[in-house]
Amino acid sequence: MAKKSKVKDEEFDAVMVEIAEKIKELRINAGYSSYENFAWDNGINRMQYWKMEKGETNFTMKSLYRILKVHNMELSDFFGMINISD
Repeated sequence: MAKKSKVKDEEFDAVMVEIAEKIKELRINAGYSSYENFAWDNGINRMQYWKMEKGETNFTMKSLYRILKVHNMELSDFFGMINISD
């Protein structure tokens, strides 16, 4: 039987912060200084998007996928930008 891997909360939180920073970076690079304007222009719930940018929510892949589609980015490209240490 395979051994279950436990991810420590600190490790997971660090990954979520990294993802959140990249989401914010994409927005800024797209010319949006305001998360609210970005969310409004792209039909995304403003509070949900804000929480994603702050790393304060355990969002779904569907939510991330939707944001990446706005930026014409694939999941593989996005996660290639994420620095995850072992």
